[in-house]
Amino acid sequence: MRPPPALPRLRAMGHDTTLTADSTPRLSGDLAVWFFILAELLAFGVFFAAYAFARMRHRELFDAGQALLDRNTGALNTILLLSGSALVVRAVQGNQRGEGRRSARWMLGAMACGLLFVGLKASEYAAAFAAGISLSSSLFHMFYLSLTFFHFMHVILGLVVLAVLWQGLRQDRYRQDANPLESGAAYWHMVDLVWLILFPLVYVIH
Repeated sequence: MRPPPALPRLRAMGHDTTLTADSTPRLSGDLAVWFFILAELLAFGVFFAAYAFARMRHRELFDAGQALLDRNTGALNTILLLSGSALVVRAVQGNQRGEGRRSARWMLGAMACGLLFVGLKASEYAAAFAAGISLSSSLFHMFYLSLTFFHFMHVILGLVVLAVLWQGLRQDRYRQDANPLESGAAYWHMVDLVWLILFPLVYVIH
């Protein structure tokens, strides 16, 4: 019998990696980070369910409060977060090609998108507070401020994570071990995913 053909060798992340017969797909990032992400998604899910239940019971009140929100700013913030996630993907892919230092520019662009989101959301809060809106103004405003501020703080934490990853890419620290980079990217995508649910739920759906 002829011997089986040799397993192919691939060049990955700047060094040779031999594929073995029992190779299986690997979860991107650290497992503990994924547990943390799932816990955060569960917390947001409970928040969203409570909002939906309250809206069903107070439909007119929620419609009136929703009409005061700036949907254009919300839509722009959606574009910014989607763009930031796309740039994070480019940074991770660049690192996989062994271009860690060059990929730092993509991560810096993602940080810029996140900072613009923070600036727009802060201006939205300032306008609401100037109009006398607070947590006690109505049931809708209690949910609106609580939900969006909870997400806002996750964006702030995400920006800290991106800043650490940007510094690591500049120093080419993830060439051999991309686990921290992939974990941080997964967290940022979670922040993006939550906003994609939050924006239509709070700003758009009647």
